[in-house]
Amino acid sequence: MTWLLLTILLPLLGAAAVAGLRKNDKLASAVALGVSLVVLALIIPLWAGYDPGGERIQQASSMDWIPTFGIHISFGIDGIALVMIAVIALLVPIVIGLLGVTDKLPEGKNVGGFLALILVQEALTIGVFAATDVFLFYVLFEVMLIPMYFLIGGFGGANRQYAAVKFFLYSFLGGLIMLASAIGAYSLSSEELGQGTFDWETLVRVVSDAPTGTQIWLFLGFFLAFAIKAPLVPFHTWLPDAAGQAPIGVAVLLVGVLDKVGTFGFLRYCLPMFPDASSALAPMVLVLAVAGVLYGSILAAGQQDMKRFIAYVSIAHFGFIALGIFAAVPDSSAPAADPASAEQAMVGSVSYMLNHSLATGMLIVVVGMVVARGRSSRISDYGGMAKMTPLLGGVLLVAGLSTLSLPGTNSFISEFLVLLGSFDSRPVFTIIATVGMVLAAMYVLWLYQRVMQGPLRGDALLGTLPEGAPSGGGSAASGGSAASAPGASASGEGGAHPVTSDEGGGATAVLDADRGTKAGITDLTRREIAILAPMVVLIVGLGFYPKPVLDTITPSVQATIQSVGSDAGAQEGN
Repeated sequence: MTWLLLTILLPLLGAAAVAGLRKNDKLASAVALGVSLVVLALIIPLWAGYDPGGERIQQASSMDWIPTFGIHISFGIDGIALVMIAVIALLVPIVIGLLGVTDKLPEGKNVGGFLALILVQEALTIGVFAATDVFLFYVLFEVMLIPMYFLIGGFGGANRQYAAVKFFLYSFLGGLIMLASAIGAYSLSSEELGQGTFDWETLVRVVSDAPTGTQIWLFLGFFLAFAIKAPLVPFHTWLPDAAGQAPIGVAVLLVGVLDKVGTFGFLRYCLPMFPDASSALAPMVLVLAVAGVLYGSILAAGQQDMKRFIAYVSIAHFGFIALGIFAAVPDSSAPAADPASAEQAMVGSVSYMLNHSLATGMLIVVVGMVVARGRSSRISDYGGMAKMTPLLGGVLLVAGLSTLSLPGTNSFISEFLVLLGSFDSRPVFTIIATVGMVLAAMYVLWLYQRVMQGPLRGDALLGTLPEGAPSGGGSAASGGSAASAPGASASGEGGAHPVTSDEGGGATAVLDADRGTKAGITDLTRREIAILAPMVVLIVGLGFYPKPVLDTITPSVQATIQSVGSDAGAQEGN
């Protein structure tokens, strides 16, 4: 059994064990955390055993599933999949640790059930990144919606059912369209080989030789599913609702990992299987990508809910990732990119997938800790919080600076490579996208300034919450049944915690930190520091030394570029 298979099977076994501990919440939490840490430890031999100069797909394993139709349960990794599997293995222990810190389950909800769903989500997501059978990929792509649906719909905010159904329907319908294209690719392989297959490597060889018109129709089915998942504008509308209503930990997985399945799908399926279609439709995708950068950045400015704000900033970032991917694709509407530039753009996008997960994941976690203290997710209900919580203010600043790609943070090299590589063949798109990214960066700094600087604002921070309102501090954010501040609305965007009303609320005054401390607002606890420390270390460490990640993903990027007709990366193609 390979290390890769263990990373898939162990969370499933752990989920079964945790689900059986319905009456012992502490033991369920300990078992879930232990399992997730073992999975994280398995990444060490998995990464160490990966040879960037070796075969494109490594750690391969396969067994018959439905041999009549050429369907197998087959897994394997390239450098891109390895990096994304490492990300989810890192984030899941953090998400489990957040239970009781930023997320307190609604009354009547079971801790074991929640944690079991988290572990199932981990296993299915790793399976999606590792699948090398297209039909298996489709099945996992759809099945992984189920635990996320229940995590949002069962444990989220007041509008959780609406958000969960919207999330599920968007992705499920996109998946069905992808299935139609997968069946079309299977039919082509049947005509060419005499027997159909869903094996990814075989389909890449067969389908890439199909007529351009056929490729375009098949490409569109896959592209739509991935554009919804990423999400690209105009398929993005589910994300702000889902992220706004999900518990903090679930939002970390949703925005940090699940959305990357879309951009991963562009790289693994759209480009290698349909190279002619990718070239023909690259201008259309680039328009959508740049529109997403501008649209997400502009709409972020109008958000009052912090989680929805992060969702719109992420939409801008996903557009930027798509820009780097498709700027490397040659087409007749633009001059051919220099091979080195094409590689830079795509390597930048792939590394941005990792770095966005770390930066935005940390930003969501810190926002959850802020909301756990202030009992509101509205930006207007905060001000001057750094006076009482300097450590919390510091990590929010680190997360914000990483999100805006400050030199010395992990995201800088990714954004720099995308801009440098895409400008060679797509200067207009690159300039427009740069404007959008600058706007997004400004808004992230504005969020920090509004929440942490200036005079103290907000009932919780000022100690003016009514008698019986939930207390502050870092222990937990209460569920939907808890009391809210005066004028609070039950429909706020809070995840597994209450929020104040849409009217803003909160007294405004200039007070010293002592008064805030008397209100029960505390700085980071040891547990919170332990949760945040790995992300801070990686954000700073990868900012100064990104070479291990870049060396891992570059050969896979070169092979992808070579498959779409550019000789960039031909030197180490597989």
